[in-house]
Formats: sequence, structure tokens, C-alpha cells
Amino acid sequence: MEFLLEIVLVVLLAATLFHALRLERALGVLKRDRAMLEELVSGFNASTRAAEDGIGRLRSAADGAGRQMARQIEAAAALKDDLLFLNERGERLADRLDGLVRAGRPFGPDALPPPADFAPEPEPPLRSPAERDQMKALRLAR
Repeated sequence: MEFLLEIVLVVLLAATLFHALRLERALGVLKRDRAMLEELVSGFNASTRAAEDGIGRLRSAADGAGRQMARQIEAAAALKDDLLFLNERGERLADRLDGLVRAGRPFGPDALPPPADFAPEPEPPLRSPAERDQMKALRLAR
């Protein structure tokens, strides 16, 4: 019976040895996969840092572009107001010229003075140097 017990013990030890070898191989695979996983995580961290840096640069570039666009919009609004003012003045001058032409009066150096009931509209003050330059040019063109 002792002999039978020893045989059972040897069989159990062989089975244990077989399972220990399989377990050791599996642990080797896990260690190798763990190293690959660590490399993958470190690469992911580097990519994340690069993306965060890129987002910061993109954000600062967008802020700069927004400020520049705001300045250009303000300048365009001022020019729009100037152009509207000049357009109104041009329309008034065109109306005055139309009135002179309809009255049959010649326009130029030999023109007769306008009738007493014809009162030209007073010219509003100019807003900017550009308007002053344009008005000088219009006067010279007469």
C-alpha cells in the first residue's frame, strides 16, 4: 500500500510539475505583453502632451486672429460711416445741380447767381481728414 501511495504521489507531483510549467510560460507571455503595454501607454502619453501643446498654440493663434479681425471691423465701420456721409453730401450736390439744370441756368464761371429764394444747404462740418481731402478734390473738379 505504501508503494501505491508513492505512485499516486508521483503522479500528482508530475501533474503539478506540468501545470507549473504551463503557468510559467503564461507568466512569461504576460511579462512580455506588459512591457509592450507600457511602451504603448508611454507613446499615448507623449501623443497626449503633443496634442495639448498644439491646442494651446491653436488657441493663442485664434485669439490673435480674433483681435485682428475686431480691429479691422472697427476700421471698416468707421469707413462705412464716412462713406455714408459722403454719399449723402453727393446726393445733395446732385440735387443742387439738377435744380440748376432744370432752371436752365448755365453751370460754370459765366453762370448767373441763383435766385434769391434759392438757399443752398449749409455744409455740415467734415468728420475726418479723408473727407476734407475728398471735398478739396470735388471743389477743384468744379
